[in-house]
Amino acid sequence: MIKVKEQKLLAELKEMSDKHIGELKADIKSGEMSVQMYQQQAELIDQTLQSECDMGVYEMYQGCEAGDVEAVGVADVKEKRQIARIMFRQDTDKLSRALDDLQLGEIDVLYEDVLDLKATPVLQDTINVRVAGDTYGANLFDVTVLVVNDTDTVVVTDDNNNSVKSFYTRNKQPGHSRLSVGDPPWGITMLNDNQVAVTVPDTREIVTVQVNPDLVLLSTIKTSKHYYGITSLTPSTLAASSISPPCVDILGMTGHVLKSLCPGQPSRYILKIPTFLCTTRTGNILVSDWGSTCVVCLTPEGDVVFTYSPTGDTTLKYPHGITSTSTGDILVTDHHLHRVLHLTESGQFVRNILTSLDGVQYPRGVCVGGRGRMYVCTPDGVKVFTCK
Repeated sequence: MIKVKEQKLLAELKEMSDKHIGELKADIKSGEMSVQMYQQQAELIDQTLQSECDMGVYEMYQGCEAGDVEAVGVADVKEKRQIARIMFRQDTDKLSRALDDLQLGEIDVLYEDVLDLKATPVLQDTINVRVAGDTYGANLFDVTVLVVNDTDTVVVTDDNNNSVKSFYTRNKQPGHSRLSVGDPPWGITMLNDNQVAVTVPDTREIVTVQVNPDLVLLSTIKTSKHYYGITSLTPSTLAASSISPPCVDILGMTGHVLKSLCPGQPSRYILKIPTFLCTTRTGNILVSDWGSTCVVCLTPEGDVVFTYSPTGDTTLKYPHGITSTSTGDILVTDHHLHRVLHLTESGQFVRNILTSLDGVQYPRGVCVGGRGRMYVCTPDGVKVFTCK
């Protein structure tokens, strides 16, 4: 019995060690990737300066820090006249009067409601996504939620109507916006507080969109592959998934491939049809692959952290949308089994948090908002659940 207990404790210790070592390795590799990107930026600056292209130098100059601008100004002055001494005389009376009248602004505190995944989800609302201008019934693929000017804004991709749509409530009145992207969009990811990126596989494009909460097209990025899933890794890098060949690529914001992740090569493909992605709180990439009916967690370098591919009652039949919460928990939808599964951060099954009994039929995209809400794309619209 002592030996059995010893083996059990050693196994638990190894599991905890592997988990923490994996997280540390992911942090290190994420840092190395950031350093690499900064080096590329420095090389780009050098190339621009050597090119002597006035427009290129001006655009680079705009991105420089304010200290650089001041340095240039001082140099110009020194060429004209030598500065012997600079003195600052403080007018305390003037300063005091100015401070009395100074209005710095207002402070708004937004408390994040963490989704309680142990609680029973309650359907709060179903957002009708059919809007004026639609030719066909909506067919939603992915969803994300932004808080724009304190307004919760749900942004979805509608395959049937070749459009990205936003839905919100402002001044107690529901509103929406519709942006046509020409061809069927697929994945969506939040870039910052009011911008998203959307994949358009058929035309090999990624479009960036500003959310005001009405939608405004910012740019169209041409890519070398047909990308489906997409997730933001850093402010300057994206991860996007391709079906042919099956892989996950790390992209710069101009669409160039920094690294291609094809785990399992050459002996076997772990990825077959990776169509939905998300980023974990530790910077890893979660891949929902309905070709191999599994969920794969990859580091940005392509190492496999875990693969969720069980059998029996917890098996996956047609995994689609995937998201990771602020606590590290994972939610993944199963389109054919009409379920939303809850996995731990290490890829262990917890429970079916939503089923067809909760009104979830053929779910696709899923995301979690900052106010303790869960959003699921269904043929009926976007189902909004609370778990408090």
